[in-house]
Order: sequence, then C-alpha cells, then structure tokens
Amino acid sequence: MPISHDGERQATHLEVEKIAAGYDGNLVIRDVSMSVGRGEVVAVLGPNGSGKSTILKSVTGQIRVQSGSVSLDGANITNMRCEELARLGIGYVPQENDVFAALTVHENLVMGGMLLNKRDVRSRIDETYDRFPVLAGLRHGAAGRLSGGERKILAMARVLMTRPSVLVLDEPTANLSPIATKDILVNEVRRAANDGTAVLIVEQKAIQVLEVADWAYLLVAGSVEISMRAAELALRGDIGELFLGKSPTGTK
Repeated sequence: MPISHDGERQATHLEVEKIAAGYDGNLVIRDVSMSVGRGEVVAVLGPNGSGKSTILKSVTGQIRVQSGSVSLDGANITNMRCEELARLGIGYVPQENDVFAALTVHENLVMGGMLLNKRDVRSRIDETYDRFPVLAGLRHGAAGRLSGGERKILAMARVLMTRPSVLVLDEPTANLSPIATKDILVNEVRRAANDGTAVLIVEQKAIQVLEVADWAYLLVAGSVEISMRAAELALRGDIGELFLGKSPTGTK
C-alpha cells in the first residue's frame, strides 16, 4: 500500500500540480493539485459541477490544461495527445461511451490491444478471460447487450489489456445496482491497485468508494477543499454538508 506504517504517503507516480482548465474559455478548475502513487486508489469527490470530470479530462488529454502541469514519474506530460498518453501507460475509462457497443466482447478486447503486437494481444486476451471469467462466457455477444455491471467490467478489461501504470476512472458505478457497485469497487478497482496500478477515480457514491480508497480529495467549486486519508474523511461528521458544496469554513 502506498501509505506507509507511519501514515505518510509514498512516492508519487502521477502528479497534478496547480492546474487550471475548462471549456470555451471558462475555467472550471483552478489551482488543483493532487497525486497518485503506484498501488494506490485515490478518490476525487465533490458535489455535481465541482469539476471532478474536468480534472480527469485534463490528465488524459481530453481537454487542454491552461496553466499548471501534469507529470508521470517526474516527466512532464501536460497536454500530450490521448494516443501518446496511452503509450506512456495512462488508461482512461470514461463514464459514457466506454465500450464499442456494436462489437462483440472479444472484439472490444482486441481493440484494447491495438498498441500491442498480435502475439501479445492473444496472450493478454487469454489472461483477461482468466481474470474476468464473466467475460469469457460472453465473448461472442455484442457489448451493447451487456448489463451495466458487465459493460463496465468490459470497459475496464479493455483498458487493462495494455497493463497501464495509471488507471483513470470516471464514475464507474453510475447507474449500477448496489451489488454491481460493490463488485466494481471492491473486486475490480481495489484489485487493480493491489496489482500495482495507480488508480485515480471520480465517484459519486462517496461512502462506498472511501471504503476501498487510500486517499481522497474533495472538490468544491473547482478547488480542492480537503486532501486526507480516505478512512479519515469517511469518519467526518460534516461529509453530507461538504457534498452540498459547503467548504469547512463556509459556503462556497
């Protein structure tokens, strides 16, 4: 675990430093800093409209960073193209359009391995079916016909085909049942981190994600209001107010 026995966080793998970004010239996030270590689940929480997804899009090259920087093991990757970031080991699972609905499960995995040679694609797909046995039984079915939980597992599996060092997840449990939510967070998100992947996750189901996360950042109005261990944040009595957009020092 990236948090050592004395409570200090260990070496940073992905670092976001004082970034600002937005859309059509309007900033949504300002002066946002956060970090993720290998084997660590870092949750980004906050009320709707606080800029959570904007952070992920900034990190993964979906939108331009206006100021500040993003680095991977100390190397500046700010505003690199999505394809370049994928080659460097950053995998991204968006909230929507996360699979190719018209393709089969197997074809989705093949697409996930486009950066690999053919031999590696075959071996990685075999490994994926071993890791996600539910997908093995559905390999010939269209991805668009999967249940919500199955679809999200496929989306994660497709991205994990390249063994990214960073896995970025945007609300992976949106519209899922409580059982499917637990499966994704406990069995898949936590397992990815246990395998050494740095996981950065935006999630609306705060209590559930805090149970599997190591560290958490809470955003209010585009700025980080709280940065602390996930277990400690889960114990705060004012967490409900914070999710209504109130900062510890007042209403924003």
